Amino acid sequence: MNYLNRLKSLVKKKTPKEWQNKIKKCSYPILTWFFKKNLSKLATIYGTDKWNSHWYAQHYQHHFFSWRKKKINLLEIGVGGYNDPKTGGESLFMWRAFFRRANIFSLDIYDKRALEEKRIKIFQGSQVDSEFLHEIVKQTGGFDIIIDDGSHLNEHVIKTFEVLFPLLNNNGWYVVEDMQTAYWSDFGGDSQDLEAKHTSINYFKQLVHSLNYRELIKLNYQPTYFDKHITEIHFYHNMVFIRKSDNNEESNMVFNNQWPV
Repeated sequence: MNYLNRLKSLVKKKTPKEWQNKIKKCSYPILTWFFKKNLSKLATIYGTDKWNSHWYAQHYQHHFFSWRKKKINLLEIGVGGYNDPKTGGESLFMWRAFFRRANIFSLDIYDKRALEEKRIKIFQGSQVDSEFLHEIVKQTGGFDIIIDDGSHLNEHVIKTFEVLFPLLNNNGWYVVEDMQTAYWSDFGGDSQDLEAKHTSINYFKQLVHSLNYRELIKLNYQPTYFDKHITEIHFYHNMVFIRKSDNNEESNMVFNNQWPV
């Protein structure tokens, strides 16, 4: 990875600014072809913080490599670049390079449509506007992968998940990045009470019970939507992957949430 960073640094130092973007655009197709199977290298090429800042690309590589050639719809919440309409989108270009047949969608509170390109479409709106989110799903036909890299406010992360996870296609993945904000008070997190129920980290931790709901000993227990549809949860540093499928694996000891008579 170091040689890619050195090459980028050399171009930046030795090349007039007006030519830098032209060189980048010409080199992207070549570099992308060579490194099309490697997300960490693609992240470096396109300048997204999913590698070399955060270390998320390795986990995406692990979970998504077998999906690389599938025809899927991917939604990433948050384009980046704040209120500059022409800044951001680095991870969207990375996803397009990695998922060769995918349609890449994104949404942002700011208007980022100037960054749209082939197989990349961007919506403007709030990640906690339920009506807006439902309309996006309706327009696109649904999503196989949803990645929350949006506001990182704990309240927003939880509400967005509760709206979008039920709308995620079966066998799909829901990913939340930058969960360190669960510990930061400015984002609604808490470093003092590590069991605080309002934080995103504790919200997703308690979903482990949904994964194992058939083991609960509770008379007349009624499984929730999450009980029925969460089949995998993977925690990594500052991120979580949640798999949606039919959670129909029976307990080997418990029947209908009771001990057998």
